[in-house]
Amino acid sequence: MTPLEQYDHKRNWMPGYAVRLHSDLTDKGKAWCRSNAERHEWSMTAYTNVYEHTFHFEHQDDSLIFETVWPRFTNQ
Repeated sequence: MTPLEQYDHKRNWMPGYAVRLHSDLTDKGKAWCRSNAERHEWSMTAYTNVYEHTFHFEHQDDSLIFETVWPRFTNQ
């Protein structure tokens, strides 16, 4: 999928299923997304709140699994 196709695809499903994650875990969150989902199936919005980033997923299953990886640091 080309970058333009990814952009168009994301535009159709955003905001999708949102999971808030503590900003200290940003790198680990991105690494999890890269290894468990295709690039066009997730997105991250930085600093949606103090010490918080929001990860957006096209599929609810991905968001639920992502939440269980760091339960103390998501959607508080």
